[in-house]
Amino acid sequence: MRVTRVRATPVAVPYRTDEVWAFGRRSGLVSVLVEVDTDEGLTGLGEAAAYPSAKVVLGVLDALEPLVVGADPLRIERLVQRLDVVGTWHHLGTSNPAVAALETACWDLLGRVCGQPLVNLFGGRFRDEVEFFHYVAAGSPEEVRAEGRRAAGCGARLCYLKVGADQLATDLARVAALREGAGPRMAIRVDANEAWSPGAALRSVRALEEYGLEMVEQPTSGRNLAEMAYVRGRLDTPVLANEASWSRSDQLEVIRHGAADALSVDQQMDGGLLNLKRSAGICAAAGLPVVKHSLGELGVALAASTHLVAATPNFRYPNQGYGALLTDDVVRGDFGGPVENYREGRLPVPSGPGLGVELDPEKVGRYAELYRSRGARFAFHDPQALHGAPALPKR
Repeated sequence: MRVTRVRATPVAVPYRTDEVWAFGRRSGLVSVLVEVDTDEGLTGLGEAAAYPSAKVVLGVLDALEPLVVGADPLRIERLVQRLDVVGTWHHLGTSNPAVAALETACWDLLGRVCGQPLVNLFGGRFRDEVEFFHYVAAGSPEEVRAEGRRAAGCGARLCYLKVGADQLATDLARVAALREGAGPRMAIRVDANEAWSPGAALRSVRALEEYGLEMVEQPTSGRNLAEMAYVRGRLDTPVLANEASWSRSDQLEVIRHGAADALSVDQQMDGGLLNLKRSAGICAAAGLPVVKHSLGELGVALAASTHLVAATPNFRYPNQGYGALLTDDVVRGDFGGPVENYREGRLPVPSGPGLGVELDPEKVGRYAELYRSRGARFAFHDPQALHGAPALPKR
């Protein structure tokens, strides 16, 4: 089997409500769908997060195509090494989502050839379902309270909320509203996205602990691991590394510094599903759990990570997903998409060969046109932040 062509289609799917973080917001999710055609008539599916933008991903895919066409897609390690070493792409982290999409498409092809779901190729089912958190957009206290009630009604076990507002009082009001809306049994994870200095992190997390926190994600800079370890050692709430943990080499350093209680891992940021499995293995050797991170993904990338997480023991906490925000998806059936397709925050592992999902041509066409006509409005933006002077840490 040989690769004959690589096709890339950027799509934009709207959110129910804006996703908000410390320095911006976006009203929908942009992904690049990748289809790898072969001379035997089979096509493998992949998906790249639009990181740092869809244009960058498309440019990387265009540059990589000469290294992919003509290759045997079932020799996955050999192909990825060709991209990394011959193509020198291992030097550029922003190329990783495109590489991950190509690698996923090859795994999909392998599963289709074998007639097996990917979970069986990654070690078999350790679990039958994968759990995701309920993403609560950082709106007004009234909006957060209402979303907390929605999460509880959906049967979610964990709500995730961005913090790191300009004023601690804003974060306190939102977390208090979430606790009130979601009820006393809901776990709450907060994510500061590096917004705090060490002193501000200690003051903020200690104040927020009144409402019960499962973990705090990346409270301080991910590039100063000694600082992270200092903060971790002075908090009762466990620290989850994210921006400090984009790659396997990053994770080794987080472990060496004792800077986190759990680590986020992401196949998009580290170039593929094999590397995601390796990341989990590195952390397991250190006695640490991992959480699947997402830059925002639709049904193709979500299916890929669901297979791998289901086959890997130390994914012990709810993982990052976008079901609470998404209005739709691009795959057939009810896998992924809006949170109503989840069962108490969980998704079953697809049982079909390969990824076990297929694109819905009508939806792909509709959301590809939306990207072409209005794609810019789906990028992270915030007019107020753009006219200010954004900098890290915020306080």
